Amino acid sequence: MSHVGVGPRAVMRSVAFLTAGVLAVPALAGCSSEDPSGKPLAEQDVAAAARARVADGGTLRWAVDSVPDTLNAFQSDADATTARVAQAVLPSLYRMDERGRPVRNPDYLESAKVVETEPKQVVVYKLNQQAVWSDGREIGAADFAAQWRALSGKDTAYWTARNAGYDRIEKIERGANDLEVKVTFDRPYADWKSLFTPLYPKEVTGTPDAFNDGARRGIEVTAGPFTVKKVDTKADEVVLTGNPRWWGEPAKLDKIVLRAVPRDERVSELVAGELDLAEIDADTAEQVARAAAPRDAGTGTPLMGPDGTPAPGSGASALPGPQGGSAARALRSWAIANGSDEEAAEEEILAREKRRKAEAKAERRRKALSGFEVRKSLEPAYTQLALNGAEGPLADERVRRAVARALDREKLAEAVLKPLGLPAEPVGSHLALSGQPAYADGSGALGEQDAKEARALLADAGWVPGGPVKKSEDGEKAAGAEKSEDDEDGKKSDGGDEGTYIVGEDGKDTDGKNKDDGEGGREEGEDAGGTDQESGEKHSSGKNTAQGGAPGAYAPKGTAAPAGAAAAPVAKDGKALTLRFVLPSGPGSQALRTVADRISDMLEKIGIGTDITKVPDESYFKDHVASGEYDLALYSWPASAFPATDARPIYAKPVPAADGSLNVAQNYTRVGTDQVDQLFDQAMGTLDEDKARDLLRKADSRIWAAAGSVPLYQRPQLVAARENLANAGAFGFETPVYEDMGFLKKGARGAEASASPAR
Repeated sequence: MSHVGVGPRAVMRSVAFLTAGVLAVPALAGCSSEDPSGKPLAEQDVAAAARARVADGGTLRWAVDSVPDTLNAFQSDADATTARVAQAVLPSLYRMDERGRPVRNPDYLESAKVVETEPKQVVVYKLNQQAVWSDGREIGAADFAAQWRALSGKDTAYWTARNAGYDRIEKIERGANDLEVKVTFDRPYADWKSLFTPLYPKEVTGTPDAFNDGARRGIEVTAGPFTVKKVDTKADEVVLTGNPRWWGEPAKLDKIVLRAVPRDERVSELVAGELDLAEIDADTAEQVARAAAPRDAGTGTPLMGPDGTPAPGSGASALPGPQGGSAARALRSWAIANGSDEEAAEEEILAREKRRKAEAKAERRRKALSGFEVRKSLEPAYTQLALNGAEGPLADERVRRAVARALDREKLAEAVLKPLGLPAEPVGSHLALSGQPAYADGSGALGEQDAKEARALLADAGWVPGGPVKKSEDGEKAAGAEKSEDDEDGKKSDGGDEGTYIVGEDGKDTDGKNKDDGEGGREEGEDAGGTDQESGEKHSSGKNTAQGGAPGAYAPKGTAAPAGAAAAPVAKDGKALTLRFVLPSGPGSQALRTVADRISDMLEKIGIGTDITKVPDESYFKDHVASGEYDLALYSWPASAFPATDARPIYAKPVPAADGSLNVAQNYTRVGTDQVDQLFDQAMGTLDEDKARDLLRKADSRIWAAAGSVPLYQRPQLVAARENLANAGAFGFETPVYEDMGFLKKGARGAEASASPAR
């Protein structure tokens, strides 16, 4: 499940994430002489090639998740495809480099400097003198001013998603000449480089009507290497063509077609030759990799098919091929000679023919995929565990910290990334990723994994091994969030007492000894949490103790439990601690479900049960995460080059709204403190980059200490790309350079370059 877009900040922060505040904070680790930001864990993988090696012309068919509802990146329903279009057709004053840092884009900007700090901060932009809109008009101060007025928040007629940064501008003026723009701020703003990217023409931002509706289905005036030709909702595609007024390096491609293709259908589209570039899941990546498996030196046929079975012609077939005459006669003769009757021989023929067709289909599929390669890196985004602190057991910081300290984040990262051959290091910051200036591992403020300390935290909060626990008869639920009415199949919950326990009423004495001799252990095929290993439909790791308990849970006092055994369930006021773990059920969410199962096992070892509920993808975020209907959840959030601005609404302390509800902004764990807010505000208001970075690292340490969110691992980025496609693929941190993308010239990379499909 991907809730991540890589592009303009207005889009990047429209996806959901987590937050946390802090109460008591351990001493912060001092900064060492070495730069703690380190370097990116993985480089981009785009088959980089010099422009001279890239052919002129061609169409790139690029899979995206959706045709956007709007092309205005500053509206609330903008998505990742909106961002991709904006990158290709609109000015970006700053781009992201390979370390996730903003760098000046010389195609639009000759220079940008803070020229005054007292009494007001003043920034002067000097524009590229060749920079013009597609209608021939120069890009200038009027465009800057119109965008400022639209996004400042002062005119509520503009339907804007956010105004961060623009609300600090006092005025915008023409500078010494038409190529200069002078921006004066009424308050210091450290993230001024985040503004005016993307920059829309004044025709879009000049009036509320134009802003609200004019750029939803098209942008008539653009200023990038490409322009928007059409947004075709019937064909589910956005078509970009070269901009004839583009002054930079000319685009190599004639056309880019962004096609909306569901993730689970992309492998079929690749096989059919309908795509050139597509983000894919791990299963599809494995199929593409198998298509390039070693082949028999004599025949040239693959030794193994894409599904891992013997390939046609590999000599691995169990039945002989025809020795002469028809295949049917040869097979019938062989079968009868080996003791089969006529009817059995016919069955052998049908089975062989079925297998032959399957092998032929597999070979066609392999050949189709053999023209692609997997390009892999790590996304500028990370997956984390969200702990809802609004109510229930997780409202207690001690319980959240216990959950966090039970997790082996290294093993969770390895489970997802190691099989893909990607660096499996856990993320150490909520606000940046390795290689970014603000990055430093702040997890020491929480503490390392320690089951003993986790249990001590639970005990301090009143959650102690309560001895025998049992389902109540009155339907009272166990501690944890309320369940929703519907499960993943849309069936209504029976409203029963499943997962509810009362101390001392389950057929065991209060000293923890069984009254019955039987263990009441797991059924064959179930894991430690009672989940069927084939379907994975239900995992309630708190239940097994009521059925007889984990090994060692009720052993005589002083008996050591077997290694890795679950702890006795903790209870408080007669209720066992069972947390509702909500997950998406879609085909692209297998990695999240794997991680969730491992987290459940880790929590079980400190006595916390989990009740995993899988819900449809379309309702996962809106109806569960954003609405607070969960205890635990897994989802991702993009890293930003401007964390002081972009992360603040994620971690800001929720405040009561006028109607009595709680305004959480993007803080979906409902946990925050005044201290964290103050650190963000200070970082946003200082122009000293070193000081701002230190303030952000302090804020991150306090967020760690509150354990409202636990960063786990940087998300993998797997992309299937046609072998002769250059300068495109797994981009990592870096902003794509659209004008350099294209297909290699014939002979530029050996025989494979000649395989370029006709366009």
